[in-house]
Amino acid sequence: MQSNSVDLFPGLLLLFLALGIAGLGLITYSVSLSSGWYSLSKRFRAQAEPYGETRSAGPLLYGVQMRYRVNYGSVVRLTSATDALYLSVLFLFRIGHPPLSIPWSEIKIRRIEFLWFRFVALTLGEQERVSLRISKRMAARLGILERLPASE
Repeated sequence: MQSNSVDLFPGLLLLFLALGIAGLGLITYSVSLSSGWYSLSKRFRAQAEPYGETRSAGPLLYGVQMRYRVNYGSVVRLTSATDALYLSVLFLFRIGHPPLSIPWSEIKIRRIEFLWFRFVALTLGEQERVSLRISKRMAARLGILERLPASE
C-alpha cells in the first residue's frame, strides 16, 4: 500500500506543476488583454532590436501603470531609442506580452502633477490609445522629458 502512494507522488507533483504553469499563463494573458498590451501587439510587435542611441530603465525600482491601473512595476523594461519606445516584460510573464516597438509618431506625452506626485503619461497608439504612466524619474532616465512639447 505504501509503495502505491510513493509511485503516485511524482504524478501528482507533475499535475500541480502543469496546473500552476497553465494558471500563470491564463493570468498573464488576461492581464495583457485588460492593460491594452494585447491590442498594441497587433500593430506594434517588435520586429528588430532598438535602433540608434538607446536608454533603458527597469524592470526593477520603477513603477509602470497601464490602462485600468494594471501595474507592471518590476516586470517591464522600457527602452527609448531613436526610432521608437520599446517595451518588454520578464520571460516568466511573456505569455500574451510580446515585445513592443512603438514609433514616437504614435505616442503622445504629457506631464501629470497631483499634490507632490509627478508623473509622465504616454498615450500609445493613435488608434489604440492605451495609457502608460511612469514616474518623472523614469521618464528623465529614458530621455522622454526631452520629447515633451515646448508648451509643457
